[in-house]
Amino acid sequence: QVQLVESGGGLVQAGGSLRLSCAASGRAFRPPRVGWFRQAPGKEREFVARITWSGGFTYYADSVQGRFTISRDTAKNTWYLQMNSLKPEDTAVYYCAVGFGSSGTWDYWGQGTQVTVSS
Repeated sequence: QVQLVESGGGLVQAGGSLRLSCAASGRAFRPPRVGWFRQAPGKEREFVARITWSGGFTYYADSVQGRFTISRDTAKNTWYLQMNSLKPEDTAVYYCAVGFGSSGTWDYWGQGTQVTVSS
């Protein structure tokens, strides 16, 4: 069983920055990929970013490309989402996730952390 603990959410003005963290524990941890999703009020959950655990290859949603950076610290079983140039439309609950399979599915989820960007 994998437990994910998120931190780093909060309130920030437009143009500001936040860094989210997700720490995994509970079992040996070397998944193919980890990532971040978000869900705004009244909207569906959407993909934000992912990174492969071993090689560090990244992929971003178009809406955050150039503003957000995903990274991971394999020694700490932790990954991050550095969010710069935040916009009000980035306001959402952000969830970290882990995918163990090769099919691209997401198997474990964090509890969510609120990010609010004021205008």
